[in-house]
Amino acid sequence: MYRYFGELLTRGAGGVLASGYPAAAADSVLPASASLLRHRGYSQAVDPADDPNFFTMVEGFFDKGAAIVEDKLVEDLKTRETAEQKRSRVRGILRIIKPCNHVLSVSFPIKRDSGEWEVIEGYRAQHSQHRTPCKGGIRYSTEVSVDEVKALASLMTYKCAVVDVPFGGAKAGVKINPKKYSSQLTWANFHFASSLNRCALAGPGIDVPAPDMSTGEREMSWIADTFATVMGHNDINAHACVTGKPISQGGIHGRISATGRGVFHGIENFINEASYMSQLGMYPGFQDKTFVIQGFGNVGLHSMRYLHRFGARCVGVGELDGSIWNPKGINPKELEDYKLANGTIVGFPDSTPYEGSILEADCDILIPAASEKQLTKSNAHKIKAKIIAEGANGPTTPEADQIFLERNILVIPDMYLNAGGVTVSYFEWLKNLNHVSYGRLTFKYERDSNYHLLMSVQESLERKFGKHGGSVPVVPTSEFQARIAVSTHILVMMTENRYCHSRCGTEINIHDDDDERLHPLIPVLV
Repeated sequence: MYRYFGELLTRGAGGVLASGYPAAAADSVLPASASLLRHRGYSQAVDPADDPNFFTMVEGFFDKGAAIVEDKLVEDLKTRETAEQKRSRVRGILRIIKPCNHVLSVSFPIKRDSGEWEVIEGYRAQHSQHRTPCKGGIRYSTEVSVDEVKALASLMTYKCAVVDVPFGGAKAGVKINPKKYSSQLTWANFHFASSLNRCALAGPGIDVPAPDMSTGEREMSWIADTFATVMGHNDINAHACVTGKPISQGGIHGRISATGRGVFHGIENFINEASYMSQLGMYPGFQDKTFVIQGFGNVGLHSMRYLHRFGARCVGVGELDGSIWNPKGINPKELEDYKLANGTIVGFPDSTPYEGSILEADCDILIPAASEKQLTKSNAHKIKAKIIAEGANGPTTPEADQIFLERNILVIPDMYLNAGGVTVSYFEWLKNLNHVSYGRLTFKYERDSNYHLLMSVQESLERKFGKHGGSVPVVPTSEFQARIAVSTHILVMMTENRYCHSRCGTEINIHDDDDERLHPLIPVLV
């Protein structure tokens, strides 16, 4: 939040208020609807209903976060102004941060196998251009709407600020069920990508899409090809127009598992923190902890893999067509193989069907990794988990969030937890702009340097202790040998993903010292 605020202050938003209009006159410049921000309570944007509008829900969370950080932002503002002028400036910038800047709505025809023509709708929202390019995934879903892409674009802006990735937030959605289409899916992708190109909403320095729900490497390669053909034939950086591509087309190792791995690292930073675990009545570490995952897609699968690898036990997995349960544990590799073979997790051996909502199952860690608004006022009182790790975007409504706070349940928010995907996408974008893989220029040099270091240590030990001609061999451990033998391309992705979550987790713990409540982010990282 502070990084985003500072960027707006120095690049545009602050300049508008400082040079275009006096700070004290900000209220006359900004929309009248924003005048509610004058009060400390900010706007009451959240619907009282159990199923709020998604974008309204995100705005409500923003208002709560803005109320928390306002005093600190005023204190940190180093300008020659009165306290009242500083507060007016801060409130003005907070108003500028909140709305979604651009939304593109397009429609295009496709011809079905039956010969019938169908019109498909698509949307692309850009929340902020305080940093460019904008960044955000493209999802295929019949449920997608303008409000949904606006909400997700807003979350992307805050998510990038959390992990210090220099992108503005964006999101796209195409109203289509990919399972019901064959070759038409290619044309739908082409038409949507072409629409973005025609409206100047695509390009390595403008807007860079990525995979999301029901999209992956295949769709990203189609978009990259469309951009290179239509707009980028003279652009040497054309491959940087999209991330999440196949390795053979400029992609990067670790992108597919990046979001799930980030979820694991985010949980790791809190579950190993004794101060949080003591408030929950738990001991630090993953050993013998149980967890439940809702949604066995890309995020759910890889989160499950890493948690299982470090000693946690998955006791339940839920999807749209059913849920499975095994208190002794579910093996992620076996479940993945079963789903690939059968197209569902239902009927998985060594498990029983779970009757009721898997979200309400008895476990230590609950990971909603499906879609938004899964934890609501109606089921928040029934949640038995002590830790809720938001793998999906916006899975918790404001009413449920308040209930979890009252029940002393630790909620690790989405904008921190699932930021691993955009972190690694940033590295793929840089790789495409630099036109060289990570480690290609330095891999052998670094490996030889490590061996020279070991030889130097050995010679020093022999000079000190090998007085009678004996040798003191220094043998690399198997872990060290494996590390220096692997291309740094892979290691950079793994270590930097972990470092980003570790650094941000440390900041959360520092800022949370003065707050006895368990919510480390409410809801904008401060």
